[in-house]
Amino acid sequence: MIELANRVAVVTGASGGIGSSIALGLAAEGMRLCLLGRDEARLQAVVQRAESGRPAIRCYKADLTREQDLSAVAEAVGRDVPQVDVLVHAAACIDRGEIESTPVASLERQYLTNVRGPYVLTQKLLPRLRERGGQVVFINSTAGLDARGKLGAYAATKHALKALADSLRDEVNAAGVRVLTLFLGRTATAMQKALCEWEGRPYRPELLLQPEDVAAAVTFCLRLPRTAEVTEMRIRPLAKSY
Repeated sequence: MIELANRVAVVTGASGGIGSSIALGLAAEGMRLCLLGRDEARLQAVVQRAESGRPAIRCYKADLTREQDLSAVAEAVGRDVPQVDVLVHAAACIDRGEIESTPVASLERQYLTNVRGPYVLTQKLLPRLRERGGQVVFINSTAGLDARGKLGAYAATKHALKALADSLRDEVNAAGVRVLTLFLGRTATAMQKALCEWEGRPYRPELLLQPEDVAAAVTFCLRLPRTAEVTEMRIRPLAKSY
């Protein structure tokens, strides 16, 4: 298995439930981290939760819908760390609603966060990932495989994110870069709680996939020997209560 200690990972959405759990999992492996998120206080809370004595963790307040934030982060990462070995796209947003009535502004917001942000940041960091034979992880949703009613705009962005990952993999595999997509079922996060409230059903996090489960899967795939790669993984809660 590959040792991750002292390698550098950039994690978006690190102030959220899944992103922060992935960051903590990678910190436990001894990785140096560059954490991106919109909430600086929550990013600092992740740093505090990481075990003491781990390699440096840097935080960057950034909104992936803003071009200037993406450029500033890429420049800062280039200045602050000597290499980039792993890029994890965990940032996401979701709005529900029927296509007939969902405002176009909602589609645009989800597109900017779920597709354009990952596209631009990958583009900016890809030369450094190529240098290291790095790895890119896209945290997707089962909606990226199976679109359902009242999720049209969100599912469209997740289908697009799958296409981005698939195309990227085809382009960079020859350079030794691995690209992984995780398609997640319902996961115990604040986003899922809000979704349950919208649906009028109780939020029972103990029956859902846990963010720590996702982090464990990511770490396992990143540590695989260089003779193998996982291209896609679909994970869902064991309890089928939703």
